[in-house]
Amino acid sequence: MLRSIFTLFFTLFLFFEISVPKPWASAGLTLSNQCSYPVWPGIQSSPGKPVVSRGGLFLAPKQELFITLPQVWSGLFWARTGCTFNAAGEGKCVTGDCGSKLYCNGLGGAMPATIARLAYDDHDLYNVSFVDGYNVPITITPYTGPDDYKCHYVGCKKDLSALCPAGLQVHSPDNKTVVACKSPCENSKTCGPNEYSRIFKKACPKAYTSPSDKEPSSIVPCADASYIVTFCPTSKK
Repeated sequence: MLRSIFTLFFTLFLFFEISVPKPWASAGLTLSNQCSYPVWPGIQSSPGKPVVSRGGLFLAPKQELFITLPQVWSGLFWARTGCTFNAAGEGKCVTGDCGSKLYCNGLGGAMPATIARLAYDDHDLYNVSFVDGYNVPITITPYTGPDDYKCHYVGCKKDLSALCPAGLQVHSPDNKTVVACKSPCENSKTCGPNEYSRIFKKACPKAYTSPSDKEPSSIVPCADASYIVTFCPTSKK
């Protein structure tokens, strides 16, 4: 009887160990919302790459969610804020909206929004960009095991709303707070560093701030890692 119980326990233990994903042991990333408010992450796969998690989901404050990715994948992530959706997944977001749907399903987000990009292959590349504007602070941190950080993080841990020039500010529906900052490059793909991007670069040297930003700390290569995309990272991250 005891041997039977032990055999059953051991079998269940092995099943649990095999079936529960270990983020650092498989291709994927953790989305972590450290904001004091909910965010609705949007996910847009690159052309030819499969849609992940229907392109959109919900994260409560302090909630984390691991997402498995194909072994070869690339795409971008952003935070949608101030969203309201009905039971059918229809509604609207104050920032980062993607076609007024909960599930973006391949659609990109409306500017302005902070963008996290990841190309997942034998050699990964990742960056956090303000080229499409800014709405929440984001970082990408690679890791290969518990508390084992192989390559350095990119992005920004500071709230840049207070630094946004008046002409680029986007306000909340009640006009009381700045919820996003427009990109000075919004209408130009050849926009180089300017007085606005330099403000953001000074505050966030590990973020990509203009199309011609060549700072090595802005775009980072890594390998054999999984990643944490953190919305509103704290200074401890």
